[in-house]
Amino acid sequence: MDFQLTGDQRALKEGTRELLAGRFGRDRLRAAVGDPAPDRALWRELGAAGFFALRLPEEDGGVGLGLPEAVLVLEEAGRALLPGPLVACQLLAGVVDGVADGERIVGLCDAAREPVLWEHPAGCDELILLEGEGGGGGGASGGGVEGAQGRTCGAYRSAPERVSCAPFASVDPLTPLARVLDLPRTAPVAVDVPRLRREAALLTAAQQLGSAVRTVEMAARHAREREQFGVPIGSFQAVKQLCAGMLVRAEMARSAVYAASVTESDLDIVGAKLLADEAAVRNARDCLQVHGGMGFTWEADVHLHLKRAWWHAERWGTAAGAEELLAAGLIA
Repeated sequence: MDFQLTGDQRALKEGTRELLAGRFGRDRLRAAVGDPAPDRALWRELGAAGFFALRLPEEDGGVGLGLPEAVLVLEEAGRALLPGPLVACQLLAGVVDGVADGERIVGLCDAAREPVLWEHPAGCDELILLEGEGGGGGGASGGGVEGAQGRTCGAYRSAPERVSCAPFASVDPLTPLARVLDLPRTAPVAVDVPRLRREAALLTAAQQLGSAVRTVEMAARHAREREQFGVPIGSFQAVKQLCAGMLVRAEMARSAVYAASVTESDLDIVGAKLLADEAAVRNARDCLQVHGGMGFTWEADVHLHLKRAWWHAERWGTAAGAEELLAAGLIA
């Protein structure tokens, strides 16, 4: 059995990296720290490239690819630390008009967890709220379906200007947040909410994977260039061990995320998110350690990866919840 990426998948991944490198390089990244609002011109360019319509059928104007390809694209977005509600736009491109081509930006909130947080509130044209238990079953239904413990599992849309919210401190300077206090449910949205949650977790894991891989590259480059006592610090055993551990974590997460995108199994996705979160957070910490005192300064990019990893580790499932689900799966 061949587990390698196909030629088309490699081309998609490389093309996405080239696009983001050209349109969202380091200077733009640093500028986004002060102004993290999604770049509308870049958003439209991503839409024109099929970034959001990747999984829509060709007859609907999409690219006609699948979840594995979406994972590859989101991995590159995570590597570049591209800000914006990327997962929401990827998942809702066929639901909200204008999202597929990048003309409109949609936000996604999950009411199953408190507080209900809204990413990039100032940059969204529409907001979708998911309700009901995170593990509820059921299919798409305009009026919602019954989830766990009898709660309705549904999705509702609202215009941002009608949402009552308050600013919420974000650990990630590239991800402004608001706490939703009240969201008027103007209309139901026909989506499979449990599936949407699963895919949101997987695509977030893909972003974590991209960040974990990027911090390996950053640490290895610094270890080759930085010298102490007349030799590169990468020649020191302690630094070698840090870099080797980072690479192992990143590759384990890659295998889990890629496999989950093929199987689409609940437990596979939970495990992939757990490993990707660990790889992103621990790799960023170790990368900071390799950079030494410079890693703690604002000028180094590694702190941006660490803060994004912390934020994503709390999105669409935490480590504690994942461990409980995996343990229950093993017992069953």
